[in-house]
Amino acid sequence: METRRDVFQAIADPTRRAIMLLLTVGAMTPNAIAEHFNSSRQAVSKHLQILVECEIVKQEQKGREINYHLNADKMKDIEKWLEQFKQLLAKRFDQLDSVLEQLKSR
Repeated sequence: METRRDVFQAIADPTRRAIMLLLTVGAMTPNAIAEHFNSSRQAVSKHLQILVECEIVKQEQKGREINYHLNADKMKDIEKWLEQFKQLLAKRFDQLDSVLEQLKSR
């Protein structure tokens, strides 16, 4: 049975978030990405593999080189999910404001 990785599992790791930040500037090769970290090229490749599996990052073959770039559509999915929580929290803070106003007026 194949386990599909979750996008939030991918962004939970600080190294993968750092890779994502690097890719906001533009497409990069694995070696160029690895130069920014104190870990092995294989460790960076494993992080890239997870980001690709989660579709946060896409691979593009250019001759003998592979370039990685951020998948903006997947980032929008994350943003939509987070927006639900922002709205929920805003609603709860509004309710808290109402309670505090009631307590203050007593």
